[in-house]
Amino acid sequence: MDNNPYSHEVMVFHERTTPEPGLLIGYAALIAAYDLKVPLPDKIALIGEKHRRYSTDEWDVFTPRHKPEDTLTGHLTFALKYEGVDLGVLNALFAKIDGDEIKSIVEQEPTSQYARRIWFLYEWLTDKTLNIPDIKTGNYVDALDGSLQYPRTAENSTRHRVRNNLPGVKDFCPLIRKTKRLDAYIAVCLNEKLDNLLNPIRRDLLMRAAAFVLLKDSKASYAIEGESPPHNRIQRWGKAIGQAGQNPLSEEELLRLQQIVIENEKYMKHGYGWRKEDGFVGEHDRSYGTPIPDHISARWKDIKQLIHGLIKTKLRLQDSDFDAVLAATMVAFGFVVIHPFADGNGRIHRYLIHHVLARKGFTRKNLIFPVSAAILERIDEYREVLEHYSLPRLNLIEWQATADNNVEVLNDTIDLYKYFDATKMAEFLYSCVEQTIDKIIPSEVEYLHKYDEFKYNVEQKYDMPDKMIALLVRFLEQGDGKLSKRAKDNEFEMFTPKVVEEVERLFREIFNIEDPEIPLNQ
Repeated sequence: MDNNPYSHEVMVFHERTTPEPGLLIGYAALIAAYDLKVPLPDKIALIGEKHRRYSTDEWDVFTPRHKPEDTLTGHLTFALKYEGVDLGVLNALFAKIDGDEIKSIVEQEPTSQYARRIWFLYEWLTDKTLNIPDIKTGNYVDALDGSLQYPRTAENSTRHRVRNNLPGVKDFCPLIRKTKRLDAYIAVCLNEKLDNLLNPIRRDLLMRAAAFVLLKDSKASYAIEGESPPHNRIQRWGKAIGQAGQNPLSEEELLRLQQIVIENEKYMKHGYGWRKEDGFVGEHDRSYGTPIPDHISARWKDIKQLIHGLIKTKLRLQDSDFDAVLAATMVAFGFVVIHPFADGNGRIHRYLIHHVLARKGFTRKNLIFPVSAAILERIDEYREVLEHYSLPRLNLIEWQATADNNVEVLNDTIDLYKYFDATKMAEFLYSCVEQTIDKIIPSEVEYLHKYDEFKYNVEQKYDMPDKMIALLVRFLEQGDGKLSKRAKDNEFEMFTPKVVEEVERLFREIFNIEDPEIPLNQ
């Protein structure tokens, strides 16, 4: 390296255009200086020329007075102070530098909180113990700055006098940045809002609503995958969702869930279980059948290590005060990006949202949160969130097509799935949780109120059995308040024209449906 290896002026960095010419600092400077093969952080830092500090979607622009010392220590310190912890960048950096450089940082400033945090993170990530004596005095400092990222309940590392408040374990530790949007969601206490919504509802009505939303969630989860399975499969998966949180999460439990999702293994090359080859999500070239990946899954040889880390992280989050929705984000989205199965990953990913929310006490016992229905309504946004993770990583994965037009990953990619920024995933999931509480659950409860009112009126006037009323409602819903000719000629042939007219009018009044034969301006 030359005498000035870190800061240099840029206008474009890794195809990302700067808002103004400036000097790379922090993680961006380290990525450039050491040619680190990592996804760029969602935001990177720059010293601008305008003496004004501001942020864009992709850049944090600082003034010249913020410029760090142009050394490894300077840029690492700046990164921890202003950008937070990026385990992917740090792990790649620590693999490229000698441990003596970290030792030198600590020996120069043994009481510095940043030196101790760098030292702790180096030993935590590399499993190497540097020849440095344990720190005996001084206050403990947090590994993760709680003003920048969401921490877990801390455990003291007495050697470094650092509180390990990282939310995960070495083999799986996504991080979530603090944002105004997430802070606002957390401050609202949506679980209390859900309780306030449910408290006035009669128990019998609530149990019926629970059964209804369970089926709705199961159906939506299949629809997200573009599938329309028979009703018995939807019910079977709905029953499994209804048990979310009851069984501890383990490798065996995940394998059990896959067998419920995939009813028949005869179309699976290797049968049930963890993938035994690499995989991808995407299309095949129409002419040659070669893979066109949108997402490349973790190497099959890395799956057990990653899933073991995911389960350990889930247990740590479950037993801490870490926010329930953020915990569900890390576990569920972590699972789907690993993609450990040949099939069934998406549905189990959404099951894990239910599981974590239930285990963290966010939702009531026996009431499944129909979050898949909200995801289905926002399917394009859901795909964008997944692409935000996948697309930057495609260029970092070396692969070749196999004889059967699958992919074979050629380089070491495990860190891409261990360490990632889950902020956008968390914001999306929280917005779906809010929509579920504000709109989806109330609309289901309101529907049942209307159904009961319609049923009561029909029973009083026509003495009709429950089964026939349920069938009548289905036909009226399909016809926007009108019975089809087929229904009038067959299932309800006993209805006179007058009864048909009265039933249709009653249904439209209760369910607030405009009569299609009456012009809107009358």
